[in-house]
Amino acid sequence: MAFRAVISRRVTNRSSDIGARWMSTWWGNVEPAAKDPILGVTEAFLADPSPSKVNVGVGAYRDDNGKPVVLECVREAERRIAGHSNMEYLPMGGSVKMVEETLKLAYGENSEFIKDKRIAAVQSLSGTGACRLFADFQKRFRPDSQIYIPVPTWANHHNIWRDAQVPQRTFHYYHPETRGLDFASLMDDIKNAPNGSFFLLHACAHNPTGVDPTEEQWGEMSYQFKAKGHFAFFDMAYQGFASGDPERDAKSIRIFLEDGHLIGIAQSYAKNMGLYGQRVGCLSVLCEDEKQAVSVKSQLQQLARPMYSNPPLHGALIVSTILGDPELKNLWLKEVKVMADRIIGMRRALRENLEKLGSPLSWEHITNQIGMFCYSGLTPEQVDRLTSEFHIYLTRNGRISMAGVTTGNVGYLANAINKVSKSA
Repeated sequence: MAFRAVISRRVTNRSSDIGARWMSTWWGNVEPAAKDPILGVTEAFLADPSPSKVNVGVGAYRDDNGKPVVLECVREAERRIAGHSNMEYLPMGGSVKMVEETLKLAYGENSEFIKDKRIAAVQSLSGTGACRLFADFQKRFRPDSQIYIPVPTWANHHNIWRDAQVPQRTFHYYHPETRGLDFASLMDDIKNAPNGSFFLLHACAHNPTGVDPTEEQWGEMSYQFKAKGHFAFFDMAYQGFASGDPERDAKSIRIFLEDGHLIGIAQSYAKNMGLYGQRVGCLSVLCEDEKQAVSVKSQLQQLARPMYSNPPLHGALIVSTILGDPELKNLWLKEVKVMADRIIGMRRALRENLEKLGSPLSWEHITNQIGMFCYSGLTPEQVDRLTSEFHIYLTRNGRISMAGVTTGNVGYLANAINKVSKSA
């Protein structure tokens, strides 16, 4: 018996050793992930003890004191819904009321497509979630397709379609020399792409450049899309926030709709209602008829089920309350215009300050661009100097978040930009 006990202990110990070795190697090959270039800017800013530090890398609206803002229409909506709803799950497709009101913003208040029930739409986890749902939908039902993404674009677009395992191609968009749109090259890429290609388009306030096509250029793009049978997927993160007018900011989409395209749209309420942390958005796909829309929506819900099952409730209630009440909606329209006008005003102020300093460079692009971001034209080395010498934080591609510019820091920012840009 003693001999058997010794053997048993040896076997047990040997098994424990083998198990320990396996467990110690399970995650041994995991390396630290690369830091997100945008979130890393905020981390560095927060760690800087300098009293003169400025953060123009943040992708969220700030008032003229540099403080986060909660819109009064949002506060009023929260007061109205407080204590008047339960905490049950939403359907997989989300809040029906929120989706209905959201579609009116994108497709038009009296859209025939809404009336004919030709739109498959689900509530999403903001614009990011809408893009990811569509990327997975594209992969599942058009597995041999690719996605054409503009150069440059919001960095997360590449992550989204990569993780959905959709092959990516790029198309020309920004012209560094003019700091404007490279329209000729863009059109050549549309023409040369294989028939029936998928293109990711920014509906307004292109991130990161702030460069949008004109209405005439959108019309030419739509015509060429029709000739080639391409599919346009619009990411609309800034409706109302770009110009102050939600109808104007949806013009690119309306042009494509008028020309008879079947399109997809990702919408978000992060910027235009300040609901960043609520993660409220919508994915919609315009279909040939109601029957097809029912099928597409069912598949979108099927994709959402293993991801997150149901979208969050509170933000959807805020949105549906605001858009479903004429008084609150009018208040929102006024408030979103205030935000847009402040951004536009800061663009003018930054340009004027640079010109007053006698800079020999042209800064027209600051006011020609639109939306939260200004593609300054600063090199990575110049950005590094802004940070090391002036404690000004932004991404190394030279993207300035105009939301971080205030009447209190615009002069300081202009002076710093003027000094580092002289080394160009």
